[in-house]
This record gives sequence, C-alpha cells and structure tokens, in this order.
Amino acid sequence: MRLRSTPLATVTALAALAASAAIPTATAAATAPAPGDVVSSAPSAFHPLPGQPTGTKAWKIHYRSTTVDGAPNIVTGTVIVPQDGRTGPRPLITYAVGTVGMGDSCAPSDNLPRGTAMEANLIQQLTLRGWAVVVTDYEGLGTPGVHTYTVGPSAGHAVLDAARAAQRLPEAGLSANGPVGIMGYSQGGQAGGWAAELQGSYAPELQVKGTATGGVPADLLKVAEFNNGSYGSGLIFMAAAGQDAAFPELDLDSYLNPAGKALVAGMKESCVAINSITGSFKRISDLTTRDPLARPDWQAALNRSRLGGTAPAAPVYQYHALGDELIPYGVGRRLRSDWCARGANVEFDTVWVGEHVSGVITHSLAAGNWLADRFAGRPTHANC
Repeated sequence: MRLRSTPLATVTALAALAASAAIPTATAAATAPAPGDVVSSAPSAFHPLPGQPTGTKAWKIHYRSTTVDGAPNIVTGTVIVPQDGRTGPRPLITYAVGTVGMGDSCAPSDNLPRGTAMEANLIQQLTLRGWAVVVTDYEGLGTPGVHTYTVGPSAGHAVLDAARAAQRLPEAGLSANGPVGIMGYSQGGQAGGWAAELQGSYAPELQVKGTATGGVPADLLKVAEFNNGSYGSGLIFMAAAGQDAAFPELDLDSYLNPAGKALVAGMKESCVAINSITGSFKRISDLTTRDPLARPDWQAALNRSRLGGTAPAAPVYQYHALGDELIPYGVGRRLRSDWCARGANVEFDTVWVGEHVSGVITHSLAAGNWLADRFAGRPTHANC
C-alpha cells in the first residue's frame, strides 16, 4: 500500500527488568532458549499523542537477544498491530528509533503508551498502511545495565530479534513467514543498517524485503571528529558511555576529569533533550585528562560499529540530508559507496533541503512507499 503525500503530524519534542512486572503470556522453550524468544508480554497501548486513538493493539515484550560479543541478553520492546480485520500475512516493520537518551524512562516502551514517544507519529504512518510494527528499546534501555548507545552489532541484533519476537507472540497473530521491513533513522539508521548487514547470517529465516535507513552514523570516529566542540558534542559523550557499557575494559572513567564524570553520570540517567543541552559545545579536551579516541583500543571498539563491511542481503533505501549538522553527509555517501562496492542493491536519495531532524520527517513517506513497493514485489531502482 502506497500513500500519497499529506501534511505530516508534528513530531512531539525531543524499568529495570523484572519478570514479575509483566504478565507472562509466552515463554521461550525451557530446553533451548534462542534469540527472538519471548520471555514475557503484557498488554500495552500505542498513542502518538496522549490519549490519541489509533485502532491498534499493543503489547510490551521482554525477548531474548545477543550482545556485541555474542552473549545472551534480554531486551524490551513494543509490538503494535492494527485492528483492521485483515486476514492473511501482514507485513511487519521492525522499527529502530533515533536517539532518545540513556535513562530507562526514555525507552520507547515507556513512552508509546503515554503518547510521549518522539517518533510515534511516524510509526502511525506505518500502522495506517495496515502494517504491524515492533519497536525495540535496545540493549540496556529499560533493562538492567547502561544502554549500549551506538554499539552497532548489539543494536542490529536487537532489531532482528524484535522481529522474531513479534512473529512468535501468539496474541499478535503474525505469520512466521510474513514479509519484514527494517526501518530507522539516525541511531535507528545505524541499528537498521547493522540489522541489514547481519540479517543474512544472524536471522536468515526472516523474510526481509528491504531496509529503509537514513541519517546513518556509519563511522563513529568521523562523527565524533565532526561534532567535537559543536552543537552535537553531547552525542560524543553519550556514545562514549555506550561503548564503555559494552566494553568495560575501555575504562572511560579513567579518562574523565571531575566535570566529565559528572556530565556522563547525568547522561546515563537522562533523555536526549537534557543530554543535548548539557553536552553541547564542549570539546573532548574540556572533560578529559587525555583523549580516549586517540587510543588504539578505543579506535578498535568504535570501528567494530563501522558499517559498510558486508553487503545487506535485501535491498536498501538510504537517505541523507546534504545539510546534516550532526552526521556528515560524506559519512552517508561513503556508506553507500562501501555497500555498492560489495554488490548491495542500494537506492540512495539526497535530502536537498533541511537538516538532520527534518530529514526523518520529510522523507518518512518516501521511505514507507519504498518499503510498500518491496512488499508488493515491484522492481528496485538501485543507483550505485
């Protein structure tokens, strides 16, 4: 189903895991737990704005996934299914949100039922097409531990396992063989890109028809260099905390001066609006005793999240704003070149007018229509 262009709703301004807090309705096989198994689920709700009806049913789930190093973990998320009487296989979008913050209260599953989730209006565009949507909270966001912000493989696992979990949730009524699309922007673009790269080896049974990914921070070292001392410098320190959570041997604390320790500690408990303000226009040298990004171990860790090393098995629609003030346009173009060089089917679209945040809004319709074409089996228009 393709949608015509209509005025977009305004995007709203930018729990610890306990099985007893959810009503168990589905459990993984006791003898062989696997990534994507549902550990527990509980009825939830989906409201783009507080109290706004959507004609959907929703469930909060805890599901099994995998860390960057391949260890099992538990991630939370939300499954949303339109109540439109549709029969037969329904497309499923596994949706990766952009940066929401690092505190547990920032998790999409905590905000979607309240009508306070940042990208809920964009998600509603998908449910209005009759598609089911599952939204991961990512590792450590709403579950024990620090959110592994910008750790690409972990996020990719969470995105793919969310799709598996949605298909395995009996109440959702989704087919295990139904078509799947991957969608995300900014942090979600990184997560979606990693899901696309990993899908062929990590979740080959998923019938992924395509990935729509935009504003992708494909090279974290270049993104950090670009944002050092600028409006987006808070993202550097959030990313450092996220990488340190995944790789404790990096020992971020040993690099921070007292001001840096205070800033990062606050970021771990706060959402993006506060973190963006408190972290803006700061240089790495302002908050450290020595630059961790100059160290080989930090460089190696960040390069583990660099995209472009594997061609996605399914087609990709990639878009990036020419005037992106947070993720350099050149980083997006390089990812496109790397994927194309490896034989990927990529359609790249430059957002000529606007910047980082506006890009997800203005191109949400195009991204949805591109996925609709993939679900309909229409030919792609790669432009490598």
